[in-house]
Amino acid sequence: MTYKCLLFELKDGVATLTLNRPERLNALGDTLRDDLHDAILKCSDNPEVRVIVITGAGKGFCSGGDVKAMNEAKEGRRERPLGEKIAPNRDLTLLAMRDAPQPIIAAINGAAAGAGMNLALGCDIRIASTTAKFSQAFVKRGLHPDWGGTYFLPRVVGMAKAAELIFTGELIDAQEALRLGIVSQVVPPEELMGAVGQLARKIAAGPPVAIRLAKRSLYDNAERDLKSSLERETFSQNIASETEDAREGICAFVEKRDPKFQGR
Repeated sequence: MTYKCLLFELKDGVATLTLNRPERLNALGDTLRDDLHDAILKCSDNPEVRVIVITGAGKGFCSGGDVKAMNEAKEGRRERPLGEKIAPNRDLTLLAMRDAPQPIIAAINGAAAGAGMNLALGCDIRIASTTAKFSQAFVKRGLHPDWGGTYFLPRVVGMAKAAELIFTGELIDAQEALRLGIVSQVVPPEELMGAVGQLARKIAAGPPVAIRLAKRSLYDNAERDLKSSLERETFSQNIASETEDAREGICAFVEKRDPKFQGR
């Protein structure tokens, strides 16, 4: 797949999507939002993709909305189309990420501000470089959070801390993000993609059907009571247990060897 503002690579079952506007710290302008949305949809439908990684080119992960483009649009008094106001592309992209059957890992190589931070929060797993910084920068521009910030952040850090970060736009470093649970690992910059790749390949080597069912259950059950969650687990386990991968996993355990999962 070829895009104007996004780099795509598929290797060993891992699709790497690199936001590619380094001169704007990968701000979500030009064609980047459309490129990312399209790439997520295509990865979702590709059986060869077992894991998706999202990262940024250059020094930043994503600086959020393209403020310069916003200013130019306002000065030109250009109104957004009604459809964009009701169901903007950013919402469709986040829903596509949540609906994607594959796990999505954010490799946060630098600044993740505003929409960029929330794009990272929309991923299933986040690993950061020591140079990464995070901010709910919307308030600094007189704007309301978007890209799912008011949904994702309280679920990660709790309501009070989310309110503090959103109301102040405070900048936090990678170690504070680790302490708050925003990221699960912090590594030196030169080790970031290696650490992400190692985790991605480990997941990609697992049984795709079981992992995809588990991703769906994790998010569905976050909104359910215990009884409904247990019913969901039983439903998913019944599906997984009938796969060839389940038989392979059991045989490999008995035969004391590593399983070779085929996604069937």
